[in-house]
Amino acid sequence: MNKLLVKVFLVVALMSNVEKACAGAYDDILAAAENGRTENVINLLQLGMDVNTAAPDGSTLLMIAARNGNIELLDYLLRNKANILKQNKYGDTALMLASLRGQLEAAKHLSAVVTHGRPNEGWSALHYAAFSGHVEIGRLLLSNGAEVDALAPNGQTALMFAALFGHVEMVRLLVTAGANINLLDTNGKSAHVLAASKGHTDIVRYLASIHSKLYDW
Repeated sequence: MNKLLVKVFLVVALMSNVEKACAGAYDDILAAAENGRTENVINLLQLGMDVNTAAPDGSTLLMIAARNGNIELLDYLLRNKANILKQNKYGDTALMLASLRGQLEAAKHLSAVVTHGRPNEGWSALHYAAFSGHVEIGRLLLSNGAEVDALAPNGQTALMFAALFGHVEMVRLLVTAGANINLLDTNGKSAHVLAASKGHTDIVRYLASIHSKLYDW
């Protein structure tokens, strides 16, 4: 066989092996992050893997650590300049996912770096916390400057989500923080109406009492 052809075959074989090794490392680091094998993740990062490695849906290692409450990995990634504002294909950030899953410690660590939960005009961390009823995370986000009446893409506020899903303590927190109880979503429904539609009578009564105080009824 011609020497040139031998070299070509060797180069192709080498490139194929490199690609397989990279693909293997990519799968390994994502699996390790998902399964809490922090030491394995750190070892692969130290071997040259990107700190912002992301799954096919765009969820980065930081997002995975945040939603799983893996504080050790979260802190390592933050110390090594992981991009806290990256979004997956659904528009979620690490802070938003921590808020949705009720990962308070993760939210605290992330909030120490970024003081807002709304990278764009879409969903916010506060919307997610209200949707899931995670009151302490809601309190944390509000103390860090989250917009209490920010509108989600469907025109609903955090208060509307809390009311719709029956999270009375979250409703109280948001109202105390100055949420406007008279705002309407794109279907013309207020938090009061949304709560009533699901039979959340405790929230209906509470919002009615607030309305009465505001207008001296």
